Amino acid sequence: MDLTHLRNKIDGIDAQMVSLLNERAGVSLAVGKAKIKSKKGIYVPDRERQVLDRIKSLNKGPMPDAAFEAVYREIMSASIALEKPLSIAYLGAEGSNSYAAAIHKFGAQAKYCGQASIADVFQAVENDACDYGIVPIENSVEGSVTPTADRLTESDLQVCAQVTIKIAHNLLAKGPLEGIKKIYSNSQVLSQCRHWLLANMPPERVEQISVAATTDAARIAASEKGAAALASADCARIYGLKVLKANIQDVAHNATRFFIIGRQSANSTGKDRTSIVFSIKDKAGVLYKMLEPFAKNGINLTRIESRPIKKKAWDYYFFVDFEGHQNDAKVQKALIKLEGMCKFLKVLGSYPA
Repeated sequence: MDLTHLRNKIDGIDAQMVSLLNERAGVSLAVGKAKIKSKKGIYVPDRERQVLDRIKSLNKGPMPDAAFEAVYREIMSASIALEKPLSIAYLGAEGSNSYAAAIHKFGAQAKYCGQASIADVFQAVENDACDYGIVPIENSVEGSVTPTADRLTESDLQVCAQVTIKIAHNLLAKGPLEGIKKIYSNSQVLSQCRHWLLANMPPERVEQISVAATTDAARIAASEKGAAALASADCARIYGLKVLKANIQDVAHNATRFFIIGRQSANSTGKDRTSIVFSIKDKAGVLYKMLEPFAKNGINLTRIESRPIKKKAWDYYFFVDFEGHQNDAKVQKALIKLEGMCKFLKVLGSYPA
């Protein structure tokens, strides 16, 4: 077939796709009305996961699964916006890693509300200024993000979904490399570029200054002579900076996991993860006994980490992620047993794995 005929064929398929997408949108509007009537949330993480998994199962190629997921992310974003535009609180401003994670999760049709700190993200959702928040919880290089862990312990909000994105850090500035006297960035980002900075920008020559978000760093670098920022390439475009050095993170496969926080956990999908936090009485073998209910019920732990309790010296919270949903029978059995041995136990949320 010649090129004109092939293009005409694509035009015909596009016409069908537009018609079908609008038909789908009409059904989504009806779904939205049903949700409002039953007082259910507009964003349903478990249903989102079911749709994406089903699309992958239907895909016979040649388009890859990742391409379909990206397309359907925007289709669902537009459908939700027709029902009720979602407002999402995130750390920093456009160009931050949190913003990139939020766009990846909720698509272009949501309303995004930048916040100055992780605590502000929680507060925006707690005060109903935003429907959901997105917060970094764990980096593959630096481990847990402690402000998020601390706020999860205190807040009534629940983890309802998660998203992981690859992270690339870049050295941004207006002036030349040799003119840099200060480098601004988030403390985690500075840590993730520690070896490169020691080799190329040693602290005796270049001062490192921690700020709340990488977008704050980029904004300062754009206005202060001799200043640079460690931030995303998007920040260079937004703030009129040059990328002096790209991908300077110490570990090439650097990724950050984000939690989506809201009023309630997701329903079970059959492939879920649950996060909890607990504290224990300090005596020999007690942590072993705390983990025993999970082993006896065949529950796989995916993460365990301790954090000091600020109100009492040498006392700790333990954060645990495990496979399964909090409503699963075996999980409930393990949690009941665990609670009987704890000083404090809180389920932070269950969400699609």
